[in-house]
Amino acid sequence: MAVEVVQKDTGYLLEGPHWDDVTNTLLYVDIFNKFVHSYNTVTKEAKKVEVHDAVGAVVTTTSGRTMACVGREVGYINWDAGKFETFCEIDLKKGTRFNDCKCDPAGRFWLGTMAVQDPSTSSEETKKGQGSLFCLSPDKTVRELVQNVDISNGMAWTNDQKTMYYIDSLTYGVDAFDYNIETGEIANRRQVISVPQSDGIPDGMCIDDEGMLWVALFDGWAVNRYNPETGEKLRSIKFPTKNITSCCWGGANRDELYVTCAKHFLKPDELKEQDTAGSIFRVTDLGVKGVKCDVFKDK
Repeated sequence: MAVEVVQKDTGYLLEGPHWDDVTNTLLYVDIFNKFVHSYNTVTKEAKKVEVHDAVGAVVTTTSGRTMACVGREVGYINWDAGKFETFCEIDLKKGTRFNDCKCDPAGRFWLGTMAVQDPSTSSEETKKGQGSLFCLSPDKTVRELVQNVDISNGMAWTNDQKTMYYIDSLTYGVDAFDYNIETGEIANRRQVISVPQSDGIPDGMCIDDEGMLWVALFDGWAVNRYNPETGEKLRSIKFPTKNITSCCWGGANRDELYVTCAKHFLKPDELKEQDTAGSIFRVTDLGVKGVKCDVFKDK
């Protein structure tokens, strides 16, 4: 196994990595700096577009466009013009913002929210119960499927498309729902993984082709691999900076793990010691392959 930095110090609160396997491009966001980033791992070309508000996540679509959630809006990134073009608006509760968002295997866009926090306070001090989990269908229908969420974060779906995994960070675990791919309905919520607080705060997440979950740990210096059937921690990948935010699979064979992290909450002395904070990492030689990032069905 090898851990390397592929882009150093590209932002403040990097999140939401999404691999576009059509162009071999990694997409991700810098939430508070209001940037959507693109990095082509073949050509090494890096691009970014500044948007008008905090940006929660970025995904690709079946039409080949780039979609992001910004402020209260979901829209397209026009890379050539450097602009954000609104697709629809979500009725968010006052004082909340988008956080992690992902597409499901049917092409719906699941959007998590959380309370807007004071940047000087810790994640544990986030106002609880203010967030939700919404589902945006291709026809622009929006449903609020989960309420009273503390910090809505990672999502993943099993290969048989019968289970959806979900992280509400301050519950310190991973939950599972029965998932109906035809309707997008979820039911029978239960916790399948418990994360000790000493390990960090569970943040973003992805799944591999063996059905194991890879969970980024904010304030935990690591991405951990878990078996959701048993709750067992299988391995831990350590990083040289502590606020690890999310991960996704990429590379030509989908066997490279791309990992985002943050400078958020780090003190000046910590920033000096952790000079890779705000960078993009790639982990190789893991002996396992990942699952493709699903895309929004807009055609």
